[in-house]
Amino acid sequence: MNTLPGALEPAAWRLCIAPMMQRTDRHFRYLARLLSPHARLYTEMINTGAILYGQRERFLAHHPDERPLALQLGGSDPDALASCAGIAVEYGYAEINLNCGCPSERVQSGAFGACLMRDPQLVARCIEGLTGGAASQATVSVKTRLGVDELYSYAYFSDFIGTLSDAGCRVFHVHARKAWLQGLSPRENREIPPLEHAWVHRLKREYPHLVVITNGGIDNPAAACAQLDAVDGVMVGRHAYAVPFDLVAFDAALFGGDTAPPTRAEVVDRYIAYAAVERANGTPLRRLSRHLLNLYRGAAGARHWRRLLTEHAMSDDAQTSAIRRALPDGTGRDRERAAQARVSSTG
Repeated sequence: MNTLPGALEPAAWRLCIAPMMQRTDRHFRYLARLLSPHARLYTEMINTGAILYGQRERFLAHHPDERPLALQLGGSDPDALASCAGIAVEYGYAEINLNCGCPSERVQSGAFGACLMRDPQLVARCIEGLTGGAASQATVSVKTRLGVDELYSYAYFSDFIGTLSDAGCRVFHVHARKAWLQGLSPRENREIPPLEHAWVHRLKREYPHLVVITNGGIDNPAAACAQLDAVDGVMVGRHAYAVPFDLVAFDAALFGGDTAPPTRAEVVDRYIAYAAVERANGTPLRRLSRHLLNLYRGAAGARHWRRLLTEHAMSDDAQTSAIRRALPDGTGRDRERAAQARVSSTG
């Protein structure tokens, strides 16, 4: 896609890892960065109250290697959103993403998520709040659906985007399905409404000055590359968590590069070094190891890996050696002995 006027470079959104509740915490994001040096990473959705009145450090802390990093906010109060965005900028976030796509009843009860598509003017005021003050140092984006319930037509969708664009938003992540606010679970809302990527393609044609990223059902690099003929980027969600090592292939296909891709064992070695620091700071190993369970999916030794991680890495006192021992085909035991030998030789 062509470079846009102003400071935005669409290539920055060529590959995005979607915000996923109980998935994209800082430990998974660090793993994703090891697998894809170029992907843009997103936090879980965090509601404004958690940042303003809760454990701010718990929700916003991250490793510098995760950057460029985006914070996804849930909320509908322009002032609260603006305050949270300003705080996020202080923490080093490059992008503030407003959730207008989550259909869960719990999120609806907080008056944010997909139900915001019913009130474009309110969302526009939220965008105006986010783009002012200290928050103006970060890019403001919106993650949305094609529509909700009976409000489902290309004209409504396009007008919704146009209203937010007029308010100052220039980056849109579109889950290319509608959302049913009643009658479907969040999981069903990710699977049952049909995908309409063509709507997103049309949006990019009609709003060429915007950065448009499409999301939904993209589960292989070839499909991702095909989408880039029509939009600026792709957002990969469930597949990135279910088969995380595929991010290596996504990164190579979408960005190229001359360096050799990492092996799974190399990724594990680097993650163990990260986990050792986290473990020393009091993070239970199970919070770190749970994101590794799918790393060998589709490869030899996957069952062995999952079984040993589940058996030995989930206890309260488990140490990072449990991860190394789980490596398939004996490589874990060999690497552990080598690591112990290096420690002994240095005395």
